[in-house]
Amino acid sequence: MPKTIRTISVIGDGGWGTTLAVYLVKKGYTVKLWGPFPEYVRQMRQNRYNPRFLPGVILPPGLELVENLAGALEDSDLVVFAIPSKYAAKVLRQIKKTRVNFSKKIFLSVTKGVDKTSLLRMSQIIRQELGNIPVAVLSGPTISTEVARGIASTAVVAARDLRTAQQVQEVFNSDTFRIYTNTDVVGVELGGSIKNIIAIACGVCDGLKLGTNTKAAIVTRGLAEMARLGKALGARPETFSGLTGLGDLVTTCFSPQSRNRYVGEQLGLGKSARAIVGGMEMVAEGVETVKAVFQLSRKHKVSMPITSEVYRIIYQHKKPAAALADLMSRKARPE
Repeated sequence: MPKTIRTISVIGDGGWGTTLAVYLVKKGYTVKLWGPFPEYVRQMRQNRYNPRFLPGVILPPGLELVENLAGALEDSDLVVFAIPSKYAAKVLRQIKKTRVNFSKKIFLSVTKGVDKTSLLRMSQIIRQELGNIPVAVLSGPTISTEVARGIASTAVVAARDLRTAQQVQEVFNSDTFRIYTNTDVVGVELGGSIKNIIAIACGVCDGLKLGTNTKAAIVTRGLAEMARLGKALGARPETFSGLTGLGDLVTTCFSPQSRNRYVGEQLGLGKSARAIVGGMEMVAEGVETVKAVFQLSRKHKVSMPITSEVYRIIYQHKKPAAALADLMSRKARPE
């Protein structure tokens, strides 16, 4: 691990990656931001603006926008990985080809998702591709536009080695962005991933014009599903009562800016998932993650009825009203 973190690479110029890059520059760090499309990176460098993913935020002069992946990585002490989960393995293989030595860097995943092919969490994929390097994950109730505006926000950084988490905490913590540490990497990653599925379910409720009672039930029972799968995979149950479980769940299920809630709302209004996703600039992670989590629940024999119904709505074209009826008519049981 680096003794001191001074130089940071942010891999991924989406809304969250750009937000964190701008935030870290303002904190005084040397930051390089890499994006996968060179022409778009050149436009951002010229205009100091990311109109596609973070409109309304000026990119400060100190933020270096780079097209060369190896150049973005080689001198950094901390690598912030902000690539959507569906593209993560591909970009990590590109990173591996740079032959940059990561043994003395911290690799921080801020991606909330599970790979639909391997069923691996992001930290697992990072180690699978890059070896046993220092890895941490950052997750929590963080709408990127609010963090970018300096609105008080919180998050959790988790790593198997507490010292690694503490180093990242020191980098990100401020009077507008409070960072906690945790060593339950499994729980933190699963909470940040599964909450997107439950947010889609809450959005379906909005699209169907249902009430607060229904959404409260979805959030509460969704949290129970999250904790059940987490326990089966080795997470600590109490993690899901914290910021990366309940906190992130509430934010994503109720915020008008939540992409996953929006997808659910449009599904509830009768639109197809393909049409909805095709019309979005940013990625709604829950659409892909539900494939992986649905398979994980079956593999580990964990009951996840809300997740299962979201999967059927998106991939088996089940009517949202029928999915709700099936949830409500399940066999009565104790809480």
